[in-house]
Amino acid sequence: MSPATVLVVDDSATKRYLLVSWLTRAGFTVVEAETGESALSLLSEAEVDLVVLDVKLPDLSGFDVCERIKTDPGYGVLPVIHVSAHAVDVVDRTQGLNRGADAYLVEPIEPDELIATAQAVLRYYRARQRAESLADRMIKLAETTLAINSASTLVGLLQAAADGASEIFGGPAVVVAETADGDGLAAVAGGPTEVRPWTVEHHETSVGSTVRTEQAEAWNLADWPQREAVAVASAKLRADRTPVYVAVPASSQTPGFPVLRQLSQAVAAAVEAQRSYDEEHRIAVTLQRSLLQSRLPDVPGLELAVRYEPAGAQTEVGGDFYELTMLDGRLLVGIGDVAGHSLHAATVMAELRHAVRAYAVEGHPPGMVLELVNRFMRTVLPAESATLCLFTLEPDTGRIRLASAGHLPPLLHIEGTGASFLTPRGPLLGINAPRPEDLEFVLPRGGTLVLYTDGLIERRDSDIDVGFAALAKCASQVESSLDAFCQRLLVQLAGAGEQADDIAVVALRRS
Repeated sequence: MSPATVLVVDDSATKRYLLVSWLTRAGFTVVEAETGESALSLLSEAEVDLVVLDVKLPDLSGFDVCERIKTDPGYGVLPVIHVSAHAVDVVDRTQGLNRGADAYLVEPIEPDELIATAQAVLRYYRARQRAESLADRMIKLAETTLAINSASTLVGLLQAAADGASEIFGGPAVVVAETADGDGLAAVAGGPTEVRPWTVEHHETSVGSTVRTEQAEAWNLADWPQREAVAVASAKLRADRTPVYVAVPASSQTPGFPVLRQLSQAVAAAVEAQRSYDEEHRIAVTLQRSLLQSRLPDVPGLELAVRYEPAGAQTEVGGDFYELTMLDGRLLVGIGDVAGHSLHAATVMAELRHAVRAYAVEGHPPGMVLELVNRFMRTVLPAESATLCLFTLEPDTGRIRLASAGHLPPLLHIEGTGASFLTPRGPLLGINAPRPEDLEFVLPRGGTLVLYTDGLIERRDSDIDVGFAALAKCASQVESSLDAFCQRLLVQLAGAGEQADDIAVVALRRS
């Protein structure tokens, strides 16, 4: 630790010489001022740790100078020791202490008394500064912990952690973690925060947290201060995981690295939760896709395209499904949505899809298939509900026979006419209610039919009519490639943000 700097303020050259000599011999660095105004001016320019201040000055009283020091937001934490040969009675000493002085020495002053008082006052102020700094860092640590646990992605988590570390320790910061796939990512703060791929040389560490000091060259991602070492905290919650690292300037640390350790542990806990989420979500999506149709039939005279996008807001599998199968020269097309997001919902979805195919293979028309599936649900799955839109299409003639069980209306686009919604009616599956006749029409050549689930158009903050209008506008033009058309629907309607529900889209065009 560098020696403390003391400002001696006294208009007497003799007294000032003595005070400076005693303090210098005791190891202090000393600067001098003769008047109150010159002392206040010097404080705004120099780094001072303690002021030794005479009470009687030619321009201002020492009491006024002390009060101005203590009320100034820039250097109000400076300790002040009054010295006086004239203001020596109880009233003077009381006034000095009441107006902010930390000690009051009456001349003649013994050198040892001055030095001991200066050291005691500095010890108190340094302890107070450490306590205030720790309290401030703990507040920022709490804010950073909240930010990293609120992040929805690993990249966002690391950015929040690096920003927080830079704010807490007042300098550059690097946070490193590995993804669930084992790819290293490093977030660097201290300028514009960025996350980049980076591979760290892992040290053998046990579960827990450790802190070590390394050369800055080993962490050359950040622009460290010149001749600065780096304090690197590593935290590991599971033996089968690689550690998380937080690197900050070593000079910013207090003994024991308490805040750095806690920050690394908080980051490790959040990273572990994010890794687990990513792994679960990947497994869920894999399971969901395994339950859906992987290949589309090749039907002369028809173009087919499908899109399925799982929700990003949960790891559970959903109940959206679609079906495209050729049966006795006709194309069977269906899209449905089982209520809920869970493994159970996915199981119900699989059962419904197989039931639809089984009844359709028997030769029943769409409306009867829905009636039989509804009867199956009410018998085997009485607590469940689902929506389903189902139709058959004759490729040669374009004739369609369509039935709906509470599903969103299909959208029909005809070149030169534009897009409009069909209006099939029917109660959702799981309800005992009469079912209307099937809707029959002919899909003209060049006509495009679009089926979709509610994730494409429903938003919590707007009416569903807004979603219908947006879909109709988006589908007013259809690309030559149905795959490109479906992708544009997803991009323009679902947006770039995290979607709250699964989305399934089926599009077919008669060529």
